[in-house]
Amino acid sequence: MATQAAIFDDRFIPVGGATSIPVEEILPWAVFGLLLATIFLYFVSTEQGATSLFAGRYVHEFVHDGRHLLGFPCH
Repeated sequence: MATQAAIFDDRFIPVGGATSIPVEEILPWAVFGLLLATIFLYFVSTEQGATSLFAGRYVHEFVHDGRHLLGFPCH
């Protein structure tokens, strides 16, 4: 039994009761993740369309297969 206790003797892995993460620690990461997801969704769904931010077709060609994979029409 001592060998199993040594495996789980890590201060980063809670072994005892359930612990919760405070909202103040999760909120910045949640906002950051939402921002990245929104930017990704913009580039995959609408870039090089009516509201394009970049000239040329480089972004369209880079995300072309991803558009079809996610079900966005592009042509």
